[in-house]
Order: sequence, then C-alpha cells, then structure tokens
Amino acid sequence: MLDSVDGTAFNNEQGNRARKLFAAVVLAALDDAIADDKKYGNGPDQIARWARSRDGREVLSCAGIDPNERVVKGLMEFVSKGVRTSVALSREESERRHAAQAEAA
Repeated sequence: MLDSVDGTAFNNEQGNRARKLFAAVVLAALDDAIADDKKYGNGPDQIARWARSRDGREVLSCAGIDPNERVVKGLMEFVSKGVRTSVALSREESERRHAAQAEAA
C-alpha cells in the first residue's frame, strides 16, 4: 500500500516538473516573439503562427494551457505590449499595475 502511494506521489511530482519545463518553453517563445517584434515588427504574427502549429499546440498542451484561439489572441496581445516575461512576472511590475488600476478607479 505504501509503495503505491509513493509511486503515485513520484509520478505526480514528475508530471509537475514536466509541466513547469513546458511552461518555460512557452515563456521563451514569448520572449523570442517580443524580440522579433522589436527587431522586425512581426512578433504577434510569429507567436500566433507558432501557437497554431502542431508543435506549438503540443507544447501549450503539455504546459497545461488549452491551445484554443482565445489563448492565441492572448499571446498575441502579450507580445504586442512588448514587456519581457521576466519583467511581467516580477513583483515590482505587478505592484505597479495594481497601483495604476487603483488610480484609474
């Protein structure tokens, strides 16, 4: 009985690690698209093409993201804002965004 629980916990942990790995690939694809947008001006188109491709859909699915058209539009919008993922996910950026929303309200 204990071995079964340990095996399930191990498999769950491995699944979480794999999901995080694929999420990192999605973040890297976003950063690449942002760099393309700054350099060539085609970042949103690049991320949309990638997200709609078979490989992109597979990576999104493995990261726990449903690869539907709404997600593609969200990725395109994120890239068009031009904020790198490391900055967008930082605490300072989150606090700045919340302060801006509080001032607007």
